[in-house]
Amino acid sequence: MASWIDDLPQAAQEYLEGKRLDEVECIVSDLPGIARGKAVPASKFARQDMFHLPDSIYYQTIAGGWGEAAGEEGFIERDMVLRPDMSTATAAPWTGDWTLQVIHDAFDRDNVAIPFSPRNVLKRVVQLYHDKGWKPVVAPELEFYLVARNIDPAQEIKPMIGRSGRPAAARQAYSMTAVDEFGPVIDDIYDFAEAQGFEIDGITQEGGAGQLEINLQHGDPIKLADEVFYFKRLIREAALRHDCFATFMAKPIADEPGSAMHIHHSVLDMETGQNIFSGPQGGETDAFFYFIAGLQTHLPSAIPMIAPYVNSYRRYVKDHAAPINLSWGRDNRTTGIRIPLSGPIARRVENRLAGMDCNPYLGIAASLACGYLGLTEEQRPDKQYRGEAYDGESEIPNVLGEALDKFDQAEALHKVLGPEFGRVYSIVKRAEYEEFLQVISPWEREHLLLNV
Repeated sequence: MASWIDDLPQAAQEYLEGKRLDEVECIVSDLPGIARGKAVPASKFARQDMFHLPDSIYYQTIAGGWGEAAGEEGFIERDMVLRPDMSTATAAPWTGDWTLQVIHDAFDRDNVAIPFSPRNVLKRVVQLYHDKGWKPVVAPELEFYLVARNIDPAQEIKPMIGRSGRPAAARQAYSMTAVDEFGPVIDDIYDFAEAQGFEIDGITQEGGAGQLEINLQHGDPIKLADEVFYFKRLIREAALRHDCFATFMAKPIADEPGSAMHIHHSVLDMETGQNIFSGPQGGETDAFFYFIAGLQTHLPSAIPMIAPYVNSYRRYVKDHAAPINLSWGRDNRTTGIRIPLSGPIARRVENRLAGMDCNPYLGIAASLACGYLGLTEEQRPDKQYRGEAYDGESEIPNVLGEALDKFDQAEALHKVLGPEFGRVYSIVKRAEYEEFLQVISPWEREHLLLNV
């Protein structure tokens, strides 16, 4: 066992120093972003170079149902071959024993990457950039709520009780006092992140009651997606230690802002290392505008990947800190596409449409895919929006069903993401939508029961 432990990432080695590793969690992300896999004794993991799970985990909805996406052979639950990416080995510091997590990649029996595995989808998009001599760089921002324990789905979600004994207050963006209210939870988030080798760029209070934002350092899209995947579990575990829940729902509390996963993008020339969004004199290049145009043109079709649930569309509400259109502007947080203040080296494009409820692999893949199409199609964007973009027309579908119709027709997007992924994703999301339509909401009972 010692030989493979000696090759682990530095943070994992430091976590295990002087300890006896008990267990390894072998995991993959399903379409919603839930960690699926097996926990095995460390001694067994040392002897195996793969394990198996049925491909049906990628046909499962968030509610536990199944989309009829298995193809011509039918629902036979064929085994996939799952191989560890040891560069992702990291601690699970909340467990009662000494445990590592390792993300695996999914292949079929012929060693072909499973096309609807979210991590494989992102790898496919990144490889398309590499084939052009480009290196994409991203930086995600993670918004989430700390809320009171909610074990009855019929009850509304409420803010958590803070250190003062009072419920978390709304409209306290950037307040350090508000952050202090969650101090014990945040301390555990920092401790867990350090044990896992993750670098947090900062934690701030957002505008919602109990809403926080974590910024991550920019870097490789696959590595950052892995970190967001890990962070969701890390944050949930930290919250549970303090009798509250962490939720990544796009809109958990009515009349409060939604939670986004803003994605910052830049693209480097692989030969020179230069940001292709900036020219020799520091000016904005054609590639910079092509990327913006790609987001404007193709994001409407990719919305089901960055707003994947019926709740996601409750976030796109005018004047509630979320964009309602695909306008772009410089240092303008009301536009869907924002150009942050930066120098030429750090020039980047921010996609503010993605919700925190999206699968991080698929959200980043969708955003990069749209930018890639812009770079290759070489179209120009609309004129920069000046002023408050909430005054503009809405360009975002109102419901998941409408968004899926646009997704199904997006041939160029499917070609980048993989046609088989597009087929399976649409079927599973439509199955989820049908599950939702069978639920009668409190609003319907209140207003329709005796009035219609």
